[in-house]
Amino acid sequence: MLPASYEAVRTEALGCTRCRLSETRTQVVFSDGAVDARLVVVGEAPGANEDATGLPFVGAAGQFLDLLLACVDLSRKDSVYICNVLKCRPPGNRNPLPEEIEACAPFLEKQLELISPDVLLAVGTFAAQALTGQQKPLGRLRGEVYSYQGIPLVVTYHPAALLRNGGWTRSFWDDLQLLRGGMDSA
Repeated sequence: MLPASYEAVRTEALGCTRCRLSETRTQVVFSDGAVDARLVVVGEAPGANEDATGLPFVGAAGQFLDLLLACVDLSRKDSVYICNVLKCRPPGNRNPLPEEIEACAPFLEKQLELISPDVLLAVGTFAAQALTGQQKPLGRLRGEVYSYQGIPLVVTYHPAALLRNGGWTRSFWDDLQLLRGGMDSA
């Protein structure tokens, strides 16, 4: 059972040893952004830049995410909270393992409960599958609004994938419009 306050949950996460990732991380990457956010963006796991800084989405993909969010009048400073399914970097940026996702799940669940956003955006396959509870490929999960604990949830491509495949940017934009529509009706 996790503590009830945001700061207490954050403190517990920063000292977490629930899985072996605690042995290889530089630091825990808990979150960034506004704790009274209307939107929570959930990514997969920290990368090297995030592990070094302790903040999610700080590399090229994070800068691209910030730019895309700004296009729909959202910013991590004012209206967006950003976190990941995993709070520690998997070695070599490998995919998260099921037991790692399970070990971190209580932290993510508590973050979402305490932030209580109007809408969620899951970026990347592992975040999408974790929040929808469906093991479908990302391309089959996108394009509709799901519900996570009563919160509308939109699924889309990870910004790092967009940097590698610019052809998906239009689909990401469509997903942002779906997200924005959900926020405007909330």
